Amino acid sequence: MSEQIIMKRKIEAMKFAAWELHLFLDSHPSNMEAYRKLKEYEDNIKKLMMEYEKKYGKLFPTSKDSSRYEWISSPWPWETEEMTHVDL
Repeated sequence: MSEQIIMKRKIEAMKFAAWELHLFLDSHPSNMEAYRKLKEYEDNIKKLMMEYEKKYGKLFPTSKDSSRYEWISSPWPWETEEMTHVDL
């Protein structure tokens, strides 16, 4: 697995954990430990996303500092090396 995919999965995992903490805080609004953990995850997500975008380009068409159509110049998923060698 490439470093790019590993980094993307870390971002997705942290976003999932942050969302779960957000849901937990809906029913436990005074839990300051969960609130601090949520802020920690949010900060780490921002850092990882900035690092990812610096190395590999934008994650989303709406990513900060991107033109509206910049995403179209990137390789499509089936044009990458990893996707051309997938066993079905």
